[in-house]
Amino acid sequence: MKKYFLLLAFSLFPVLLHAQFVERLYLDMRGAFHQETTQGEYSSQMVGEYLNFHLMGHITPTIDYRIRQRLNKKVFDEKNMFNATDFMYINWQATPKFSLLFGKHAVLIGGYEYDATPIDVYYYSQFCSNLYQGFTFGASAAYKFAENQNLEFQFCNSPLSLGIQNVYAYNLAWRGQFTPWWRTIWSVNFVEDMDKRMVNYIALGNHFVFRNVIFDIDLMNRSGFGQRQFLLSDMSVISKIIWSVGKWNICAKGGYEKNDIRNVDQDGRPYDLVIAPGTEYIYYGCGIEWFPLRSDNLRFHAVYYRDNAVHRNNYDIGFTWRVDVIRK
Repeated sequence: MKKYFLLLAFSLFPVLLHAQFVERLYLDMRGAFHQETTQGEYSSQMVGEYLNFHLMGHITPTIDYRIRQRLNKKVFDEKNMFNATDFMYINWQATPKFSLLFGKHAVLIGGYEYDATPIDVYYYSQFCSNLYQGFTFGASAAYKFAENQNLEFQFCNSPLSLGIQNVYAYNLAWRGQFTPWWRTIWSVNFVEDMDKRMVNYIALGNHFVFRNVIFDIDLMNRSGFGQRQFLLSDMSVISKIIWSVGKWNICAKGGYEKNDIRNVDQDGRPYDLVIAPGTEYIYYGCGIEWFPLRSDNLRFHAVYYRDNAVHRNNYDIGFTWRVDVIRK
């Protein structure tokens, strides 16, 4: 089956090169020399972390589409053949203020770590790492009620499922801007797990820009229906800072996540299936990025990170490379 998919992709490639509705087609990849030390023991390996195919354009002046396929991830699964597809959607800009989107896209959960392009993230929180799926099939409606103020509603497959069960998520998000230097992605989410129990997320992502310094802070509260304490017993706090100096970025990031051990139902099942009750997780790291070209098509990085779960020191030295095939 995989051979037929690759044959089809290569046969369509010349057509795509001449298609008027293709505005951009590119590949990007990230590789690294990963080293780690655990209790004084050293190990290392060369790793290829990402290889992505991107295709986007307009079908009509008001209908656009996007596809992002992870080529280094298993493409075909017996029950979910699109598990390696992040984006596969069409978006209809019905009016200058109202749009409708259908297909596979990111689950609308607030927070700038969650919203970031995965190839640009070197290490994640437990919530982002353990979420069953961050991209699902669904539909979204967005309304621009003021300049730089957008309200979005999404109905989609639950990120707590494998994409083949009839469980769903109902998400409401506000992408806004208080001032020229403060932007937000805030959301309220009602998410079903595979037992059809409902869990609520309140996610407040904040993005600050001060000249050549960017600072993000994400706050998230999670609560199952029936949980004893609604606020701050199951939560995440994540922060990141980037200082840009010429072609260099100096970066640091850390997070704290916890879930009270009492956050289980009467049968002992956790309300939160992503971060287990009894968890108190701290992770942190720092790094540098260098962009040798005038564009961001090529980036080198050196990153250190650690957490309190496995007590492992991680060191990554690598690069990210983007190749534009079509760019109109």
